[in-house]
Amino acid sequence: MNNNIIFGRNSVIEALKSGRRNFNRILISRNLRPDAKIDLIKEYASNLGIPFVFGDKEQFIKYNEYNHQGVIAFVSPIEYIELEDFMTGHRENAAIVLLDGVEDPHNIGAIIRTCVCAGIDGIILPSRRGALINEVVEKTSAGAINHISIIKVNSPVSALQKLKENNWWVIASDHHSDDNYFDIDFLNMNFVLVMGAEHAGISKSIMNLADFKIKIPMLTEFNSLNVSAAAGIIVYEYVRQKLTAGRKHEQK
Repeated sequence: MNNNIIFGRNSVIEALKSGRRNFNRILISRNLRPDAKIDLIKEYASNLGIPFVFGDKEQFIKYNEYNHQGVIAFVSPIEYIELEDFMTGHRENAAIVLLDGVEDPHNIGAIIRTCVCAGIDGIILPSRRGALINEVVEKTSAGAINHISIIKVNSPVSALQKLKENNWWVIASDHHSDDNYFDIDFLNMNFVLVMGAEHAGISKSIMNLADFKIKIPMLTEFNSLNVSAAAGIIVYEYVRQKLTAGRKHEQK
């Protein structure tokens, strides 16, 4: 699998807009009908001096496993940032989501997309346990990976220990918890929300570092939310609290 391609119109547009990726060239199917997004891609490419070429059906055959929508960009890999650099430059009361062993790139992409929409500051991915950024993550995120800090760490445990030493709080999503996710005050603190692997959940070593353990309450015995859906529910409680606090401040 080639980790240096971006496929799909929205993903390519977001990467072009972000200015964070080096483009080698963009391949566009000559069979496409006129389309506003294709016109936008060509406009961005022309303004940035990025070559784009029109290809025949045969040139796309080896990419047919992807939903490329007739657009494939050949780019530099995503640039991860160091945890220390993130900690140096983060804002006050920042928020991070750490994915502990999440393996499905579609889940990772969906979570990143939600986090960008919700104003989360960074995503932490382990370099060995779980999936890293690839073209499927980029496509599923609709290009959102170009708009958030992606932090790769060798040891999530060491990363959390370092964050805790620097005034960060660790919140673990655990369906065995007694506390509901909406019982936590997400405001006025730096926090790391940890979401666990699709089947195994959060590792015991990370769970031992948690300052808060929260669950999403279920009204039936079928307690099996997808990790990306669960992350969205919790992250948007953080958004709700921020918006509510903002309205109260405006009313004073």
